[in-house]
Amino acid sequence: MPRFGSSPFAFPEFRGATRRLVLWNLAAYFALALALMAAPAAADGLAISFAFTPGGFLHGALWQPFTYSFIHTGIGGTLLELLSLFFIAGFLENYHKPGWVTGLYAVSVLGTAAAATAIAVCGHLLGYSVAGSPLIGCFGGIFGLLVAIGALYGDTQFMLFPLPIGIKARYLVAVYALISIAMLFGTQRLYAFAQLGGALAGLLYVRLAPRRGVSFGLSERLYAVRNRFYRWKRRRTARKFEVYMRSQGRTVRFDGQGRQIDDDANDRSRWN
Repeated sequence: MPRFGSSPFAFPEFRGATRRLVLWNLAAYFALALALMAAPAAADGLAISFAFTPGGFLHGALWQPFTYSFIHTGIGGTLLELLSLFFIAGFLENYHKPGWVTGLYAVSVLGTAAAATAIAVCGHLLGYSVAGSPLIGCFGGIFGLLVAIGALYGDTQFMLFPLPIGIKARYLVAVYALISIAMLFGTQRLYAFAQLGGALAGLLYVRLAPRRGVSFGLSERLYAVRNRFYRWKRRRTARKFEVYMRSQGRTVRFDGQGRQIDDDANDRSRWN
């Protein structure tokens, strides 16, 4: 049975998508921290503008689903997020391409924002106010990565640092989901529901996305559309050529792919 993190020094490799995700979040944290030191009022306004609120998003702040995960406040919470991202993304990158890991993380982050928007809209339609602080941080994306591990590598054991206790990935996901469900009965309903939405988005990505990543799948679809267009042009040109040759008193035929059928060669093959 595979194990992960059986030693406190068993760190995954810092490479590819894992390195990019951690460094992007770390750079955003330090940029915000320096801005708070230089101009606290302006930095607070910037952080609020980049954090995700369903009301702000529905009123035109379309950048918030892409920016809120880079807003981190507090060194303790940021350290926990980035360490979790490092370990979980690093584990997945041992078995998948960097593009697949990045796509999974991005879909989970966007799924978190979509779930928060859905619960806010449903609450408004039903006459309930779903209050909650703005969404910040990348825990929704991390939850999606963790769900992917639980779905694909459920028997993998993780060590609960700093305790010398191992737990299977599927049970770790279940514990995390139960904590989020319990938070639905508290004051952070929006945050808890959004995290569950990120987990669902991660699971859908695992089940539906191409193994080589969304970008690879999109490029393959684009190439397929391009090739179908070229085949259609070739067939149309072949039909025009058939009409032209008939007008010249000759008969030529083409197959469904636009390739000429050599009748003389077929006739000769009968006598060989």
